[in-house]
Amino acid sequence: MSEYFGSCLCGNVKFKMQGMFEGFYLCHCRHCQKDTGSAHAANLFSSSAKLNWLAGSDSVTTFTLPGTRHKKSFCKFCGSAVPSIHEVGQVAVPAGCLDTEIDMSPTAHIFTSSKANWDNGLDGVQTFEGLPE
Repeated sequence: MSEYFGSCLCGNVKFKMQGMFEGFYLCHCRHCQKDTGSAHAANLFSSSAKLNWLAGSDSVTTFTLPGTRHKKSFCKFCGSAVPSIHEVGQVAVPAGCLDTEIDMSPTAHIFTSSKANWDNGLDGVQTFEGLPE
């Protein structure tokens, strides 16, 4: 059985996931763009993995956008995205909150009809290993 550990930015929330991820989606919908402040969300999904909060479960707040299935759980202290449990029994894990390496590549880009226009042709953009001087 695979085991993954994760935490929020401030370290208050810590969790363990036991099981396998069935999907890894890069979601370009407008809801994910708004709640990440970026071009897309990167979430892993599992309908069989078990989520165990190791610390800070009382610091986890969940927002569900009315009239949608869009849900986001986050640390109420630092705002970092953390796993959320959806009504269908599926656990969604933001890939960036994992402290354990994952050996899975994204399954697919989804909701690409909403893709940000500035998220195209990025191969030619200058890169830096750290903060540019």
